[in-house]
Amino acid sequence: MTDKSPAQPPEAQSWIPQFRACYDQAVRRFERGHRGPDNVIAPESLALLDSIGTSARELYDFVEDLVEDGEPDFDTVAAITAIRRAYFLTVQQGKPSSRRVPSATLPSGYAELGGYRWLPRIIAKARAKLRGELSPDMMFGCGADRPFLRRVHMEPAEFLQVVWDAGTDDHQILEAVRNRAK
Repeated sequence: MTDKSPAQPPEAQSWIPQFRACYDQAVRRFERGHRGPDNVIAPESLALLDSIGTSARELYDFVEDLVEDGEPDFDTVAAITAIRRAYFLTVQQGKPSSRRVPSATLPSGYAELGGYRWLPRIIAKARAKLRGELSPDMMFGCGADRPFLRRVHMEPAEFLQVVWDAGTDDHQILEAVRNRAK
């Protein structure tokens, strides 16, 4: 993960209107009582999701949290997805990983790094998100991640970018968190 994300030319954002339409349709379906990725994410959206390195499950989780918890909003979801997409297209060269990171292998939510409880877990989740390796029972930016990120004054996409830029250097991530938390 030592590759840095490239600057994004304007045409690199051309997927966002399609993603927005897919997202809005999923929100409407969820609000009408449909549940589960297969019932909420339209089949015609799957090719788009594959092309940007995300899954129906990941989009469903964001939609579910928005409708049930009021967050994250579309701009947050799009920002997270843009970083994952850039990683997918540059580092992974558009090839999805076949690996899944089981939630049981993540650090405990009680684990600490530099006095920050939850930081080791969210770092591991962010790395798995970047690689597209989150197991279906996990979500980066979930209801437990968001309060941690608010406490350290970071947006989910900002944290994801910090993790990408830091590669395997947890102390670089810790320093970025400390600097933002001040």
